[in-house]
Amino acid sequence: MTASDNAPNSTDRFMFGRAQRWLHWSMAILIFAAIGLGIVAAYYPSGQQPRQGLLELHKSIGFTILALLVVRIAWRLTSGEPPYRRPLGHLTEIAARAGHLALYGLMLFMPLSGYLFSGAGGYSLPWFGLFQWPRLVPRDHALSEWGQMLHDRGAWVLGAVLALHLAAVCWHQFVKRDEVLSRMTGRASEN
Repeated sequence: MTASDNAPNSTDRFMFGRAQRWLHWSMAILIFAAIGLGIVAAYYPSGQQPRQGLLELHKSIGFTILALLVVRIAWRLTSGEPPYRRPLGHLTEIAARAGHLALYGLMLFMPLSGYLFSGAGGYSLPWFGLFQWPRLVPRDHALSEWGQMLHDRGAWVLGAVLALHLAAVCWHQFVKRDEVLSRMTGRASEN
């Protein structure tokens, strides 16, 4: 085995590392699962099964997203972002930064507003049936309703931002045919 056998592939420097890719895709799956569970739960009567179980899982996933977000932000701040082979262009870069900032903000806002809704409403704060998160807000009906309103409206904003994010990925992949998606899949772009 030569030294070049251990050297990273030259395309690796243009891709996110394994940990960042794992965090991205894990959180994407969790976010879509939480959205799906929240939508399905809304069709069942309040306080009854299966709604109660769906919401317990929805909350547990939300808390997990919040914990992973802290790890993801810390990792991103310490390891940075890989360079592009070819610059995207000033406006595209501004749009990408704004979109990612919105996503990070919503990944923080949604679990916190859900916590406010549940905590102030006296509802459970579970984590997969293993324990209950501490209730850091007073029981207050008006505060709970405010948290619910924020969480519900935030869900619509999150849906719109995710749709724009996915549309941008498709635009980069199928129209621009650039390396944007391959940076997060870990597969070298053919272009």
